[in-house]
Amino acid sequence: MVRNSNSTPAQSRSSSDAYARKAPQYFGGVRRDFVDLLSRDATPHVLEIGCGSGETGAAALAEGRCDRYFGVEIATAAADLAQTRLTEVIKGDVERLELPWPDGYFDAVLMSEVLEHLVDPWSAVQSVAAKLKPGAIVLASSPNVAQMKIVRELIADRWELTDTGVMDRTHLRWFTQNSYRSMFEDAGIRVDSLQPMGRPGRAGRLFNLLTLNRFKHLTMVQICIIGRKA
Repeated sequence: MVRNSNSTPAQSRSSSDAYARKAPQYFGGVRRDFVDLLSRDATPHVLEIGCGSGETGAAALAEGRCDRYFGVEIATAAADLAQTRLTEVIKGDVERLELPWPDGYFDAVLMSEVLEHLVDPWSAVQSVAAKLKPGAIVLASSPNVAQMKIVRELIADRWELTDTGVMDRTHLRWFTQNSYRSMFEDAGIRVDSLQPMGRPGRAGRLFNLLTLNRFKHLTMVQICIIGRKA
């Protein structure tokens, strides 16, 4: 099932045009670590903001991690593909639509690499949090602006945007691990874990060893939060 957003066609075009030139693989891939955190018994209704082409949701459904999987996606082509895989997909900008589900409906929400693309991610997190049951699991990740690579670029007086990656030109907001945590806590989410998505590389591990882990945030490329609706 697909629903369109309540935004006007002009609004939808202006919001999605930036993604029209993205390669299809930009919207694909299974977020394996997030799927593995979904309980087979406690997450019947899952929502994903920025579901892309629906591969993560399809894996969750196929593995019995949920009964129903819902997505919101701004990119039309990706949303069309996701609708063939998920229970229901809403096409549109999460910042401009009213989420149609009742408050307290979802047992889990995924927001993988999406909040950095929003004008006001703080309000979006508040809006999504209202749709969660007490105790619902919250899984989210975004780039860390305080990582060593970006700090080096700033020291060299550079801020060069790219088509993909941490410096993706469609990123509108930037977070440190503390500001990312605060955004969720302000929305009533208890943050149980804040960690990198993966282990630092060899140079990063050596840096952390030599600095006694005092500057671990510099080796964190992506911030990953695991939390619960309070």
